[in-house]
Amino acid sequence: MCGILAVIGERLSKEKISGLSKRMSHRGPDESDVHVTEQGYVLSHERLSIVDLETGKQPIQGTSTAWMIHNGEIYNHQSLRENELKSHEFRTTGDSEVIVHLYEEYGYDFLDKLDGVFSFVVVDGKDFIAARDPIGVKPLYYGTDEDGTIWFASEMKALAGECASFAPFPPGHYYTPQTGFVEYYTPDWFDYKKATKALDLSKIREDLIAATKKRLMADVPLGVLLSGGLDSSLTSSIASRLMAERGQKLHSFSIGLDETAPDLIAARKVAQFLGTEHTELYFTVEEGIEIIKKLIWHLETYDVTSVRASTPMYFLSKGIVDKGIKVVLSGEGADEIFGGYLYFKNAPTAEDFQKETIRRVQRLATADCLRADKSTMAHGLEARVPFLDKAFLKTAMETVPEAKLPKTYDGVEKYILRKAFDTPEQPFLPDEVLWRQKEQFSDGVGYSWIDELIAHASARISDAQMASAASRFPFNTPATKEAYFYREIFEEHFPQESAARTVKRWIPKWQEDLDPSGRANTSHVASTAKKELEKLAEV
Repeated sequence: MCGILAVIGERLSKEKISGLSKRMSHRGPDESDVHVTEQGYVLSHERLSIVDLETGKQPIQGTSTAWMIHNGEIYNHQSLRENELKSHEFRTTGDSEVIVHLYEEYGYDFLDKLDGVFSFVVVDGKDFIAARDPIGVKPLYYGTDEDGTIWFASEMKALAGECASFAPFPPGHYYTPQTGFVEYYTPDWFDYKKATKALDLSKIREDLIAATKKRLMADVPLGVLLSGGLDSSLTSSIASRLMAERGQKLHSFSIGLDETAPDLIAARKVAQFLGTEHTELYFTVEEGIEIIKKLIWHLETYDVTSVRASTPMYFLSKGIVDKGIKVVLSGEGADEIFGGYLYFKNAPTAEDFQKETIRRVQRLATADCLRADKSTMAHGLEARVPFLDKAFLKTAMETVPEAKLPKTYDGVEKYILRKAFDTPEQPFLPDEVLWRQKEQFSDGVGYSWIDELIAHASARISDAQMASAASRFPFNTPATKEAYFYREIFEEHFPQESAARTVKRWIPKWQEDLDPSGRANTSHVASTAKKELEKLAEV
């Protein structure tokens, strides 16, 4: 994973572009380089070396005049080298170079051949193509300055102050000067009516295992973010099995306010069951509050859910990097795909349920994907997300919604995912974890984290400020003092209206209390949670 910056237009100095690119140096602490084309277009790259540590420096030149910068991972790069691109000569052994050769081979029509996550820009003379992966796992922004120059960057902090306006690059699209934006990713499951496939538990299990396997591609040590919830525990279990076949041991990492945090208790149980090399990290509420300002600069959002959940992830990522790990697996996407958030239990119909899962997956780039990428990459750590694999998405999203409804199974969320891995002969997880109630990450690190964060924000925002919130923030007006507190910090970093408009707020549906904490849903019963923790704590 890396940070990219491309400037297509006026001739700007290499030094200036390099300085702007360095605003993203946390994304690529290993190498940095800038290339200026004959037309004066500038490509800059901050590299985090994961695959091909020796020759993978970017920008990368193609066979002739094309140059490319890429952030992400192309998991099928070896197959592309051996088949579609077998006639091309390669300068590197890494995954990124296939992109520039695919452009040389097919022009603009090659995005569907890529299996991976990416944001990239290829420049060839005056022609260029920029693109973002299907779900938006990797970030990309675009903007224009007052001279009409087009800019692309992994984070908007590289564009702020330079572009008159900027916006997130839409996932699943590419852009060229000839075509404008083109949507290349339009799977059948975008239409809720196409969810007609009968439930196949074996295929769900096999496809998730395959998605996890390809994401073990790395030339550096690999670990897992283990919250103790279903999603991260499953990816940890699968990865642990696959790595054991290679004679390798998996490193797992968890975080909480103290050893009694719900997530830590569950994660401890999973780590013991799997035999991982497990590390627990802790942070205090005071430490969390202290880094909020810096965190929002990294996140580039004022969304309440994102800030709450990113704080522990930020601390966890630093601890992981300090242990020498550069890439981790994470469980993002499962709750959107299978309707795992507790509010999904209140879906009026199967059709409404399916429409909401589609909406949530399509907006992951503004929520969990944004949080996972930017809170980990703040420390130069790459997070990979098996649940958002294209093949797995097709299987899960096209399954009939009636099979996914919690009410079909007495209110158990993500039932079919749990059942797919309920294999008593070779269990993937302990039953008490496999069937554990959903606990959102910001809650699971310790309930007092959110409670005290709300209290802190409330003490700093007055009633008078809230009364005039609509006049100060007419777009996405904050509805709570906590939201106002984050918005104020965000505006200090990014005062442009374009910046404010990049943010989509995460708001649950079908419940009276619109606080995004899972505990705000009536189905989150404290007594049940307590019993679960007591059971988990038993050895």
